[in-house]
Amino acid sequence: MNINERIQSLLDQHAIVLFMKGTPQFPMCGFSSRAAEALKACGAGFHSVNVLADPEVRAHLPRFSDWPTFPQLFINGELIGGCDIMVELHQQGELQRMVAESSKAA
Repeated sequence: MNINERIQSLLDQHAIVLFMKGTPQFPMCGFSSRAAEALKACGAGFHSVNVLADPEVRAHLPRFSDWPTFPQLFINGELIGGCDIMVELHQQGELQRMVAESSKAA
């Protein structure tokens, strides 16, 4: 399986995927920490991928998603964005709605 197939497989298997530096329990950058916290605050069950532990994903995901930085949030296979977008969506109540809708679609 090539890297694009691996990434797509993760997106197909999980309604919410956060590609981040570190893990939700031990984030390795402030942006990843804020992104994971926003999801937790929404009560989201999500799958995380530590891009620091998977250099192939770290190298190829920006081309796959056409998004240059980490973290990257996908809901139902669709790129939502990075930390700033997630925090803004959370403050507006939109992230909670998206999370709730993703669980209905699953």
